[in-house]
Amino acid sequence: LQLHHSGCYHCEGREVSLWSLSKLVTVTVHRVPLSGGSLSVQPPGGQVALRDCLVLICTVSTGTGPLSFSWHREGSGALLGTGLCLELCHVQDNDSGQYWCRVSNRDSMAESDSLNATIL
Repeated sequence: LQLHHSGCYHCEGREVSLWSLSKLVTVTVHRVPLSGGSLSVQPPGGQVALRDCLVLICTVSTGTGPLSFSWHREGSGALLGTGLCLELCHVQDNDSGQYWCRVSNRDSMAESDSLNATIL
């Protein structure tokens, strides 16, 4: 179901030559609140060699969209990205730290646990 499926519905049927029409029923479709934010990382374990790429992927276990993503790192007030994935290429020592994502729709928000990335 989509939000635009909300509305009034009825059914009709025919038995021999007699048509019957049911009463109208109102159906309201709601967004499902977000929950279960989590991160996955490549390479596994979040340990990446200097100047290689670190890829973080944000998911939610339940919830309906449209979804908005934001990426954050401990100690940095800057927004790091707004997509499903955060790709950091040519990582440096100062890219080490705790990363997390926040997912929101118009009605709710979910935040992942933080993941520690280590630059080797």
